[in-house]
Amino acid sequence: MTRKNYQFHYSLIGNLNKPLITFLHGFMGDINEFDQAIKLLSNDFSSLILDLPGHGKTQVLGGDEYYTIENTAYALINLLDKLKITKCFLVGYSMGGRLGLYLTLHFPERFYKVVLESASPGLATEAERLERIRHDTQIARKLIRSTDRIEFAAFISNWYNQKIFGYVKNHPEYSHMIESRLQNNPMELDKSLRFMGTGSQPSLWEQLKKNTIPMLLLAGEYDEKFIDINIKITKICEFCQLEIINHAGHNIHFENTLAFVQNVKKFLHSQLKTRISSLLLWLLLYLPAGRSWGWG
Repeated sequence: MTRKNYQFHYSLIGNLNKPLITFLHGFMGDINEFDQAIKLLSNDFSSLILDLPGHGKTQVLGGDEYYTIENTAYALINLLDKLKITKCFLVGYSMGGRLGLYLTLHFPERFYKVVLESASPGLATEAERLERIRHDTQIARKLIRSTDRIEFAAFISNWYNQKIFGYVKNHPEYSHMIESRLQNNPMELDKSLRFMGTGSQPSLWEQLKKNTIPMLLLAGEYDEKFIDINIKITKICEFCQLEIINHAGHNIHFENTLAFVQNVKKFLHSQLKTRISSLLLWLLLYLPAGRSWGWG
């Protein structure tokens, strides 16, 4: 599907009569990022999954500016419009979490509730952003020098040496995850990192104060950096709650899928119960008194 400067690779899965969750993957992920979690959620929810710009089979048809978080957000809203999805739940991981937060703050009318896994509002100061851009540019140079599979695999392995990922390399499915990451194009990942990285995105810290959408923040117990970030978010954002997930680092849905799903279901089901309660209240208040419904 072409939406102006994008050709999104996406899939709608499950019973579309059930509440819909839109999933946004992280850096180097793809449309299959949440497969295991989606299977466990399928009895209660349908799903929209997609490759974000710079990843998988999605194509950016315009210039480099269309890899930015702002333009990507608008393109996703256009995609939801095309699919006639007026409102849904939203789950975003890491890079997808930053994008999910941007969507929540700029298009609050489109989402019931939002789950942000290992996400941040960006960097608060210009100095921090410039330093991060410099750092990401250095990493991007290594990406574009990955001219064969061996060099690309070495880059990915080094990426997961970062402290935030905890013990992810010990996971029995780690090699399968790496194989999935290798399906990406290093030249496209380079553009995603440079134009949608943490340093390039606008800071969202100040806008958090205005948020009214319920948000569940998830951080892994081994990911101290993002625990600290998300604690700060909860002190600013009245409608946010934080859960720290045991036996996981940055990539919670991969390392502890069951705990991830349990927290998502509990949080989103509370919204569903609220909607049902509101409907029952409407029936009591507005239907003609004494009308029989044949309930005994």
